Amino acid sequence: MNKVNTPPYAIDRERWERLTILEQMGNIGSEVGRTLKLKQRGDNFEPALIRALDLFDATVELLISKKSYRTREVLRAKDQFLQALYVHDDPSIESYFMKFAIAARNKR
Repeated sequence: MNKVNTPPYAIDRERWERLTILEQMGNIGSEVGRTLKLKQRGDNFEPALIRALDLFDATVELLISKKSYRTREVLRAKDQFLQALYVHDDPSIESYFMKFAIAARNKR
């Protein structure tokens, strides 16, 4: 049986740029949580990881273009996510992102 290759994930950068930083971080948090849960279950987490990293990168690129002070925080969050994924299991990274999702929902 042939394996069907799915096209690589690519974020719609224009649409992403219209989201607030709270919405962006909340969406990143969804992929972070998905990635960690898949790894914990022993499932293939690579597609979720690729999506999470793409969302981090899109956010960082946007923040750099705006010369935002938040760039460093997003890069640190990305580092902590990768540490939690590959070095030590730290579920607190999910609660960090959940705060953004809640804040974004409350702003609507």
